[in-house]
Amino acid sequence: MNLDFNKNDDFMRLKISDLKRKKAIILRGGGKDKIKKQHEKGKLTARERIDFLKDPGAIFFEIGLFAGYEMYSDYGGCPAGGVIAGITYIKNRMCIIVANDATVKAGAWMPITAKKNLRLQEIAMENRLPIIYLVDSAGVFLPMQDEIFADKDHFGRVFRNNAKMSSMGILQIAAIMGSCVAGGAYLPIMSDEAIIVKKTGSIFLAGSYLVKAAIGEEIDNESLGGASTHCEISGVTDYKAKNDEDALKIIQNIIDKTAEESKAGFNRKKSKEPKVDIKNIYGILPKERNVPYDMKEIIKCLVDNSDFEEYKKEYGQSIICAYARIDGWSVGIVANQRKSIKTKKGEIQLGGVIYSDSANKSARFIANCNQKKYLLYFYRM
Repeated sequence: MNLDFNKNDDFMRLKISDLKRKKAIILRGGGKDKIKKQHEKGKLTARERIDFLKDPGAIFFEIGLFAGYEMYSDYGGCPAGGVIAGITYIKNRMCIIVANDATVKAGAWMPITAKKNLRLQEIAMENRLPIIYLVDSAGVFLPMQDEIFADKDHFGRVFRNNAKMSSMGILQIAAIMGSCVAGGAYLPIMSDEAIIVKKTGSIFLAGSYLVKAAIGEEIDNESLGGASTHCEISGVTDYKAKNDEDALKIIQNIIDKTAEESKAGFNRKKSKEPKVDIKNIYGILPKERNVPYDMKEIIKCLVDNSDFEEYKKEYGQSIICAYARIDGWSVGIVANQRKSIKTKKGEIQLGGVIYSDSANKSARFIANCNQKKYLLYFYRM
């Protein structure tokens, strides 16, 4: 048993090491040269903007880091889908941040970029969280526009979600910190409040070169759609910022003065570390995915004090249902049991298979969690 544990542990640590290597590549975005160009324009990178905006010491829980990984290789790739997104605290208020990464294709929207944005908007609606868009985008990536606009769950749905969130009273704030072009310009303008950075921020449906081609008129982008134009003449934007840092401070001030939404009622106490080291998971999970193991041993590595109360323990045993706490939060856990079970009737239930009794148990357990306002965690390994 110890030999198997050690083999599994070695295998998982190699996998994690490889994952960290890939993560390091993704975190570089478009690379050092593109980051340098961003700084030369007086602009922060997407990750620097997020770090400035969030509360000091607050965790930025990134969502979709591996979106776009090894996709679009013919076009040079798309690290993190060209947009950095996640959940953090701003002025002690939990918020979602979606920031275009201008070091990746000038922040242009690839098909995966649209999908990632839609997912973050869904999370904002489901949890009634304010969402902040840090806009620095060249608009849709034109060579792939047929894959971005074609379906109801593509780019256009972003704007439908803007309107839907507005009707739900979910706060949306946009900061235009670079280019904001064509279809992509609708997103910030459909937000509740919009900030634009002087000299670097711009909003237009067509750039100066297209104006010249169409009517022969010479005009610079700042005059066409810069901060002064939209704050003083068109009224499209609400605040003019001196630089990136000033724009982010304006967002912080808006969030600080915004009334709290009613909470969902989830219960939290002081968290306790699991008694079983979480890194034991490396040895418990078998290298070969068809080898059975006891999911309860995994749960012990994850829940506070390694303590959980199992629901209908002797019924529908191919799925484990349990009440516990994770990081202090009260949670309901639904997890596939990966070892085979012999029932009281003498039947053998294979690990990982959902039988009718376990499905019935799970459905009743989920209903209980909904009534008691338990967070739900599903483990499918």
